[in-house]
Amino acid sequence: MLSSLQNVTMSAVPKNLFSYPVSKARAVKPAPFLPMSRAEMDKLGWDSCDVILVTGDAYIDHPSFGMALVGRLLEAQGFRVGIISQPDWHSAEPFRALGKPNLYFGITAGNMDSMINRYTADRKIRSDDAYTPNGEPNKRPDRAVTVYAQRVREAYPGINVVIGSIEASLRRIAHYDYWSDKVRRSVLPDSKADLLIFGNAERALVDLTHRLAAGEPIGNIRDLRGTAFMVPAGWRPTPEWAEANSTRVDTPGKIDAHPDPYEMKMKNTESCKTSADSSNTTSNPALDGATTEPSKPAETPVKVIKIMSREERREAEKEVRNKTVVRLPSYDQVKDDPVLYAHASRVFHLESNPGNARALVQAHGERDVWINPPPLPLAMDEMDGVYDMNYARAPHPVYGKARIPAWEMIRFSVNIMRGCFGGCTFCSITEHEGRIIQSRSEPSILREIELIRDKVKGFTGTISDLGGPTANMYRLACRDKRIEESCRRLSCVFPGICSNLNTDHSKLIQLYRKARAIPGIKKILVSSGLRYDLAVRSPEYVKELVSHHVGGLLKIAPEHSEEGPLSKMMKPGMGAYYKFKELFEKYSKEAGKEQYLIPYFIAAHPGTTDEDMLNLALWLKQNDFRLDQVQTFMPTPMAMATTMYHTRKNPLRKIDANSETVETPRIGKIRKLHKAFLRYHDPENWAILREGLQRMGRADLIGSGEHHLVPRHDLSPSAAAANLRRETPGPNQLAKKFGQNKPRQGAAVVRTPNRPATQNARTAGSQRPARGKAVIIKSGRK
Repeated sequence: MLSSLQNVTMSAVPKNLFSYPVSKARAVKPAPFLPMSRAEMDKLGWDSCDVILVTGDAYIDHPSFGMALVGRLLEAQGFRVGIISQPDWHSAEPFRALGKPNLYFGITAGNMDSMINRYTADRKIRSDDAYTPNGEPNKRPDRAVTVYAQRVREAYPGINVVIGSIEASLRRIAHYDYWSDKVRRSVLPDSKADLLIFGNAERALVDLTHRLAAGEPIGNIRDLRGTAFMVPAGWRPTPEWAEANSTRVDTPGKIDAHPDPYEMKMKNTESCKTSADSSNTTSNPALDGATTEPSKPAETPVKVIKIMSREERREAEKEVRNKTVVRLPSYDQVKDDPVLYAHASRVFHLESNPGNARALVQAHGERDVWINPPPLPLAMDEMDGVYDMNYARAPHPVYGKARIPAWEMIRFSVNIMRGCFGGCTFCSITEHEGRIIQSRSEPSILREIELIRDKVKGFTGTISDLGGPTANMYRLACRDKRIEESCRRLSCVFPGICSNLNTDHSKLIQLYRKARAIPGIKKILVSSGLRYDLAVRSPEYVKELVSHHVGGLLKIAPEHSEEGPLSKMMKPGMGAYYKFKELFEKYSKEAGKEQYLIPYFIAAHPGTTDEDMLNLALWLKQNDFRLDQVQTFMPTPMAMATTMYHTRKNPLRKIDANSETVETPRIGKIRKLHKAFLRYHDPENWAILREGLQRMGRADLIGSGEHHLVPRHDLSPSAAAANLRRETPGPNQLAKKFGQNKPRQGAAVVRTPNRPATQNARTAGSQRPARGKAVIIKSGRK
């Protein structure tokens, strides 16, 4: 077994995804759709599948949907891949639909975390599911990865089980679970999976599948980046591995006193020793200050000093780091101690750069969860290969004419990159996809636009989005690869944009121009969230965007107006917003277009006080904004803002028992008040706002004047409805005016990474992880 672990140092020169040899005996002709039934397997001439992917989503054969991307990638490697989509989890029988796979079951909850998919920020069950035919709810269980894995084990005992996707990825260590309001174990011991693949899964998945096909036992495969697994307590890949113990917040070591140059005899240093030092020493009169005859000095061994260059020292340090595992506080410790939980969260996030991250280990009872360093980013040609595969670009025919909302939202959009270096604490993209931007080449993107034009039914000439997790991070990177690999910053743009970050938008401008010049393309829209603090560094980009790629409405995310919550979100202040707004309005006017900014804000984020929300409400009133859809902050597994919510500690700084306390709105009544501030104009919120303002000593804001926030008395229902209609254009009005999709009333706008682990893709109309959200409508009131 040890022979297969010699490479566990995680080579920094990865094997190209498409360099694996595929034997003629195993060559697989691309299927029109990956089979979902035995009849389809028979038509393809298959007696069995090599890999079966189980997903909580409807199967849509498109690179924005994880099961398709992973399935087509494995198909290109010569493996027969089947899909079990949204199985009935109440028995094991649906998991036998395609028979027993030759290699393994790949388990995923789907493009979204199953709990976020099913529940609102108020823990209420949602009425629809964007990833299900006709939006039908309740087609997947809570904590779907665990449930599916257990059913697979029941259907085929002893089968290899690999879990992945956003749900497994964000639950790879002990984590706070908002829906049960407690710290839960890693998903590995609960699901009994053999292997968990997190982050961008292509490298690990392809390597794993080839090795299993060659006959290597899955229990021996322990050297893949981006994987986690259960091991016996104290397990090490090889004997030379060392452990860095980080199970305590602060562990003082031996204190060495400064020597006194005038002292003629040695002083007693026993009081400076730790217990470990004392146990390893014997009494020595010379060290105790006794006056004895000087003894003959012992011969000093000769030490050879090797002079090393800086590069040699760096490589030596890297080698040591590559064979060091960091032990996090155990599950039993973090579930009961919020300070240790916050400390573990901080250490975890600091070990997220694939260039310098160390392996992590966390005890769960008598066994350990071992987490290898994150996967290395894909090169541009590999990204192109992933997106250029033979996708049908349509839902599986089994769904007939059923409408799948997520497909309707993304079928005319193109994903140009993955990853995000923003590091927003409420967002899970960095934990899942990483901070290093992985971009496709210009020709690959242009080819996909032509494919949509020629192949996708219903295309009328408009590309609905040319973006990714962030619209304008395409091909942005650190100026120096060595700096990038050694960096441990949690964000490249907070508290300010790093001087080493290349913010040149010229390649993106060039891409926009070439894309809209393709024959048959009438309009290229950019609908992904825009990082406006980066955009203002390139006025030429803002002009290009505003003049050609905004369909009347452009969404950006200031998140808040106040410094307190912004500092906990790792978001820039409002200065960058005002600068972008100025450029946006200037270039809209020059283009002769009536266009609006749609800023997003978040209620009840950790670090937000009642006064912060009041000030934001006053800002909204001053700027004539009305919020149509509002949700409060939703704590998602493993996010740093979730750590703040659970522990009231700030993991952005060093943690100890006396470190900064983060005020966190947790009580339902306070969260409702914060949400109400964002919809101060809605008569349904006036009662709770009046009560809140009186408690805050701000009754001066209650009245009917221009400077008041809410009136003293409620209107009649009919008058209230008329008031809203008169003051605020509805979502249908603006949507119709600017050709946008109508926002779903009361729906969650969920930010999930737009790429799969084993399975995760762009969520309908959004590219960032889940949390409370608001769609802003500009008022017509003067």
